[in-house]
Amino acid sequence: MIKFQYPEPGKISDSLKKIMKRITASIDTDMIEFEKEYSAALHSDVGLINTIGNYIIKQRGKRVRPLLTILSSRVCGEPNINSFRAAALIELLHVATLVHDDVVDDADLRRGFSSVNRVWKNKISILMGDYILSKALINMIKLRNFDALELMSETAEKLSSGEILQMEKNLGKKMTESYYYDVIYQKTASLISACCELGAITTTNSHDDRSAMRAYGTNFGMAFQIKDDLFDLLGSENETGKDSGIDVKKNMMTLPLIIAKSNLTFSENRKLNSVLGIKKKSKKDLKEIQRIVEKAGGFDYAKNKIAYYSNKAIEALHTYPDTQYKQSMLDFVAFNMERRN
Repeated sequence: MIKFQYPEPGKISDSLKKIMKRITASIDTDMIEFEKEYSAALHSDVGLINTIGNYIIKQRGKRVRPLLTILSSRVCGEPNINSFRAAALIELLHVATLVHDDVVDDADLRRGFSSVNRVWKNKISILMGDYILSKALINMIKLRNFDALELMSETAEKLSSGEILQMEKNLGKKMTESYYYDVIYQKTASLISACCELGAITTTNSHDDRSAMRAYGTNFGMAFQIKDDLFDLLGSENETGKDSGIDVKKNMMTLPLIIAKSNLTFSENRKLNSVLGIKKKSKKDLKEIQRIVEKAGGFDYAKNKIAYYSNKAIEALHTYPDTQYKQSMLDFVAFNMERRN
């Protein structure tokens, strides 16, 4: 069985573009069908909605969630129109949360573009996010599958609950490692888990398939969010395509910071808290936080956790035969380990 360790700097064996090309090559035709469903779902008779919708479509992103929906459907069976609708509704739900998140975070960048709220201001952005969410609900109904409806309803609840739980624990300065995992499961891993399980639901009635895809998605999602939290502390805007240090600037405690604080002496903690307490943190302040967290082992701990969840995702697929679709799902794990945005 494949086992991953976090890659050392300069030890990446393949370019990220080649890995992503390998992942998408097996389902190129399927993704064309997804894009048709996704574009049609965003269409409206209102001109401004179409303008913003086209702007969002151009941003694209990595399409992680719809890719995993379709790959999961291929591993478990044969994709159909419901598989493509499921992939579209997952991306719609994801994009709606991003539009709303950018308003909450007062973000300027998203995927290398100006955020929707930066271009059209907060009021229109919130309404656009609501519109996209309503289109996700319409696509959900089109599936005509009660299991899918139940899964997505529960997932939508987790997405909002996770964000609120994160705010509650940070405001009360009570964010622990245990709460952190709960937060990232709800706000990120639950949706990635759902997209993989939807791939199974739309192609098979097997509970074993649903369970395996859910386990893969949950663990991959945990690794994916921890990786994103590393970017918040280590990534540059040029690399990530979004504002860097948003969580740090808003004093949101992520895994590297939580672990660093638990390893620091009283005086070192006081130093870190003083920098974290600065309302408008400069690049110099962020560099100082990086230095302290690095020295306290926060980054290494987070990287080890990414490897841990990555291996659990791989283990969830061990009963499936070796196909190009299974290999693409394994490649996704490697891609997440090595990605720079």
